Amino acid sequence: MSEKKVKVTLVRSLIGTKAAHRATVRGLGLRRVSSSALLEDTPAVRGMINKVAYLVKCEG
Repeated sequence: MSEKKVKVTLVRSLIGTKAAHRATVRGLGLRRVSSSALLEDTPAVRGMINKVAYLVKCEG
């Protein structure tokens, strides 16, 4: 069985954001604007996405 995946893309700059939010984006595997990461759909990842929802776009 394959795990559910979610594609996360950074759509806004990290300039001027809180350090904790920058660390969360980095933890999601995103580096620069328009970079994407394919992650497992777990509660931990969902929580990280919710924390920085204003910076990222989520698909799948």
